[in-house]
Amino acid sequence: MATKLYWRVVLGWFFRGLLLTVPIAVIGWAAVKALNLLDSLIPMETPGLGLLILVGSVTFIGWLGSTVLYEPVAEFGAEVLKRIPLLKTVYDALSDMMEALVGSKRKFDQPVLVRLTPGPVPEKVGFMTSKDLGHLGIPGNKVAVYLPHSFAWSGDLYIVPAENVTLLDARASDVMKFIVSGGVVEADEPRT
Repeated sequence: MATKLYWRVVLGWFFRGLLLTVPIAVIGWAAVKALNLLDSLIPMETPGLGLLILVGSVTFIGWLGSTVLYEPVAEFGAEVLKRIPLLKTVYDALSDMMEALVGSKRKFDQPVLVRLTPGPVPEKVGFMTSKDLGHLGIPGNKVAVYLPHSFAWSGDLYIVPAENVTLLDARASDVMKFIVSGGVVEADEPRT
């Protein structure tokens, strides 16, 4: 009997150890892989130097983009993009996505609860990204809702009736953490 209890306690410690070490190990592994990938973009003998040069270059380009040099470079880039339709489409999509995530036109700032079909059905948590879809020829009573996937940085865009959308009184960052974690992570502190 005592042996059984002993192994139950040891097994409990093992699972508690897994709970503590697996997230740290996965984050560490992902960080090392990401740093190695970024470092390999500019191959150098000294580990980390490629990453440092990459970060410095991106920062320098950002600085140039904030100066008088931006206007002529942007006009030249726009001219080039007008001549290559597929490249223009890809560039516009990526540029708009970066602007929506970290720029001044943030789009993932209105968390919502959405019913995809009528009646008492499961609902999904996401972000309303557009209230006016007239530019797509979609009637005014519909909105665009982005539904991120759990444990991924991908998601789906749905066009739903506006009455199927309930605005949430929550921080967008807390809602994103909740969705990406599969509903495991809760808000750090109540919204004020």
